[in-house]
Amino acid sequence: MVERLSTIIIAAWLSELDSLKQRCDKAISQLTDDQLHTRVHPRINPITVIMRHMAGSMMSRFTDFLTTDGEKPTRNRDDEFREFREPREQGLQRWNQAWALVRSAIISLAEDDLDRSVTIRAEHHSVPKAIERAISHYAYHTGQILMLARLAAGDKWEWVTIAPGQSAAFNAEMNNQHQPPQT
Repeated sequence: MVERLSTIIIAAWLSELDSLKQRCDKAISQLTDDQLHTRVHPRINPITVIMRHMAGSMMSRFTDFLTTDGEKPTRNRDDEFREFREPREQGLQRWNQAWALVRSAIISLAEDDLDRSVTIRAEHHSVPKAIERAISHYAYHTGQILMLARLAAGDKWEWVTIAPGQSAAFNAEMNNQHQPPQT
Protein backbone atom coordinates (compact mmCIF):
# COMPACT_ATOMS: atom_id res chain seq x y z
CA MET A 1 0.00 0.00 0.00
CA VAL A 2 1.28 3.46 -0.89
CA GLU A 3 1.38 5.97 1.93
CA ARG A 4 -0.25 9.31 1.40
CA LEU A 5 2.12 12.23 1.15
CA SER A 6 0.38 13.88 4.12
CA THR A 7 1.12 10.84 6.30
CA ILE A 8 4.79 10.95 5.32
CA ILE A 9 5.05 14.70 5.93
CA ILE A 10 3.30 14.54 9.31
CA ALA A 11 5.53 11.65 10.38
CA ALA A 12 8.62 13.66 9.36
CA TRP A 13 7.45 16.68 11.36
CA LEU A 14 6.79 14.54 14.43
CA SER A 15 10.14 12.80 14.12
CA GLU A 16 11.99 16.12 13.96
CA LEU A 17 10.04 17.53 16.91
CA ASP A 18 10.75 14.41 18.96
CA SER A 19 14.45 14.65 18.11
CA LEU A 20 14.64 18.31 19.14
CA LYS A 21 12.84 17.70 22.43
CA GLN A 22 14.92 14.62 23.21
CA ARG A 23 18.17 16.58 22.75
CA CYS A 24 16.92 19.41 24.94
CA ASP A 25 15.70 17.04 27.63
CA LYS A 26 19.02 15.17 27.71
CA ALA A 27 20.92 18.44 28.01
CA ILE A 28 18.61 19.87 30.67
CA SER A 29 18.80 16.69 32.75
CA GLN A 30 22.57 17.14 33.08
CA LEU A 31 22.27 20.51 34.80
CA THR A 32 21.54 21.74 38.29
CA ASP A 33 18.81 24.29 38.91
CA ASP A 34 21.45 27.00 39.28
CA GLN A 35 23.02 26.04 35.95
CA LEU A 36 19.63 26.25 34.24
CA HIS A 37 19.30 29.83 35.52
CA THR A 38 22.87 30.89 34.70
CA ARG A 39 23.19 33.93 32.47
CA VAL A 40 26.56 33.66 30.69
CA HIS A 41 26.35 37.24 29.45
CA PRO A 42 23.96 40.09 30.28
CA ARG A 43 22.43 39.89 26.79
CA ILE A 44 22.15 36.11 26.58
CA ASN A 45 19.11 34.42 28.07
CA PRO A 46 19.53 31.53 30.51
CA ILE A 47 18.13 28.14 29.57
CA THR A 48 15.04 28.58 31.76
CA VAL A 49 14.08 31.74 29.88
CA ILE A 50 14.56 30.07 26.50
CA MET A 51 12.43 27.14 27.65
CA ARG A 52 9.67 29.47 28.88
CA HIS A 53 9.75 31.40 25.60
CA MET A 54 9.57 28.20 23.54
CA ALA A 55 6.66 26.91 25.61
CA GLY A 56 4.85 30.24 25.29
CA SER A 57 5.30 30.21 21.55
CA MET A 58 4.12 26.60 21.28
CA MET A 59 1.04 27.22 23.39
CA SER A 60 0.15 30.32 21.41
CA ARG A 61 0.76 28.86 17.96
CA PHE A 62 -0.80 25.43 18.45
CA THR A 63 -3.80 26.10 20.69
CA ASP A 64 -6.72 26.03 18.23
CA PHE A 65 -4.08 25.88 15.49
CA LEU A 66 -6.43 25.77 12.51
CA THR A 67 -9.05 28.21 13.76
CA THR A 68 -7.38 31.12 15.59
CA ASP A 69 -4.43 33.40 14.98
CA GLY A 70 -1.19 31.86 16.20
CA GLU A 71 -0.34 34.93 18.25
CA LYS A 72 -3.01 34.72 20.94
CA PRO A 73 -4.12 37.95 22.62
CA THR A 74 -3.54 36.26 25.99
CA ARG A 75 0.15 35.64 25.26
CA ASN A 76 2.61 37.99 26.93
CA ARG A 77 5.73 37.31 24.86
CA ASP A 78 7.77 39.98 26.62
CA ASP A 79 7.05 38.35 29.97
CA GLU A 80 8.53 35.08 28.67
CA PHE A 81 11.93 36.81 28.64
CA ARG A 82 11.66 38.08 32.19
CA GLU A 83 14.02 36.23 34.45
CA PHE A 84 12.49 34.62 37.52
CA ARG A 85 13.00 31.43 39.46
CA GLU A 86 10.34 28.80 39.68
CA PRO A 87 10.53 25.20 40.84
CA ARG A 88 12.15 22.97 38.22
CA GLU A 89 9.09 20.71 38.18
CA GLN A 90 6.81 23.64 37.32
CA GLY A 91 9.00 24.74 34.43
CA LEU A 92 9.30 21.19 33.13
CA GLN A 93 5.55 20.67 33.41
CA ARG A 94 4.89 23.73 31.20
CA TRP A 95 7.67 22.59 28.83
CA ASN A 96 6.25 19.07 28.47
CA GLN A 97 2.66 20.30 28.09
CA ALA A 98 3.71 22.66 25.31
CA TRP A 99 5.55 19.96 23.36
CA ALA A 100 2.58 17.60 23.83
CA LEU A 101 0.21 20.26 22.50
CA VAL A 102 2.31 20.71 19.35
CA ARG A 103 2.42 16.93 18.76
CA SER A 104 -1.31 16.62 19.34
CA ALA A 105 -2.13 19.45 16.94
CA ILE A 106 0.03 17.93 14.23
CA ILE A 107 -1.22 14.38 14.79
CA SER A 108 -4.81 15.60 14.49
CA LEU A 109 -4.28 17.06 11.02
CA ALA A 110 -6.29 15.49 8.23
CA GLU A 111 -5.22 15.27 4.59
CA ASP A 112 -7.33 18.31 3.63
CA ASP A 113 -5.88 20.40 6.47
CA LEU A 114 -2.55 20.59 4.66
CA ASP A 115 -4.27 22.70 2.00
CA ARG A 116 -5.60 25.16 4.57
CA SER A 117 -4.26 28.50 5.63
CA VAL A 118 -3.58 29.74 9.17
CA THR A 119 -2.57 33.14 10.47
CA ILE A 120 0.27 34.22 12.70
CA ARG A 121 0.05 37.88 13.70
CA ALA A 122 -2.57 38.25 10.94
CA GLU A 123 -0.12 37.01 8.27
CA HIS A 124 -1.43 34.06 6.25
CA HIS A 125 0.62 30.88 6.01
CA SER A 126 -0.15 27.51 4.52
CA VAL A 127 -0.37 24.87 7.24
CA PRO A 128 2.91 23.26 6.10
CA LYS A 129 4.64 26.65 6.09
CA ALA A 130 3.39 27.46 9.61
CA ILE A 131 4.63 24.11 10.91
CA GLU A 132 7.99 24.42 9.16
CA ARG A 133 8.31 27.93 10.60
CA ALA A 134 7.64 26.57 14.09
CA ILE A 135 10.08 23.67 13.76
CA SER A 136 12.78 26.04 12.50
CA HIS A 137 12.15 28.31 15.48
CA TYR A 138 12.39 25.38 17.91
CA ALA A 139 15.58 24.11 16.23
CA TYR A 140 17.18 27.54 16.64
CA HIS A 141 16.41 27.60 20.36
CA THR A 142 17.44 23.94 20.74
CA GLY A 143 20.88 24.93 19.51
CA GLN A 144 21.00 27.70 22.09
CA ILE A 145 19.98 25.34 24.89
CA LEU A 146 22.59 22.76 23.87
CA MET A 147 25.39 25.33 23.68
CA LEU A 148 24.50 26.87 27.03
CA ALA A 149 24.17 23.42 28.62
CA ARG A 150 27.59 22.39 27.29
CA LEU A 151 29.12 25.54 28.73
CA ALA A 152 27.42 24.99 32.09
CA ALA A 153 28.26 21.28 32.35
CA GLY A 154 31.89 21.75 31.32
CA ASP A 155 33.93 18.55 31.57
CA LYS A 156 30.89 16.67 32.91
CA TRP A 157 29.00 17.15 29.61
CA GLU A 158 27.61 13.95 28.12
CA TRP A 159 27.08 14.34 24.40
CA VAL A 160 23.49 14.36 23.15
CA THR A 161 24.69 14.30 19.55
CA ILE A 162 27.63 12.47 17.99
CA ALA A 163 30.65 13.11 20.20
CA PRO A 164 33.78 14.54 18.60
CA GLY A 165 35.95 11.78 17.19
CA GLN A 166 33.05 9.33 17.13
CA SER A 167 31.65 9.97 13.63
CA ALA A 168 33.16 6.87 12.02
CA ALA A 169 31.94 4.59 14.79
CA PHE A 170 28.48 6.16 14.69
CA ASN A 171 28.28 5.80 10.88
CA ALA A 172 29.36 2.15 11.10
CA GLU A 173 26.68 1.46 13.73
CA MET A 174 24.02 3.15 11.59
CA ASN A 175 25.09 1.12 8.56
CA ASN A 176 24.86 -2.08 10.62
CA GLN A 177 21.39 -1.16 11.84
CA HIS A 178 19.96 -0.08 8.51
CA GLN A 179 21.57 -2.28 5.90
CA PRO A 180 19.41 -5.08 4.58
CA PRO A 181 20.73 -8.50 5.55
CA GLN A 182 22.82 -10.07 2.83
CA THR A 183 21.73 -13.45 1.61
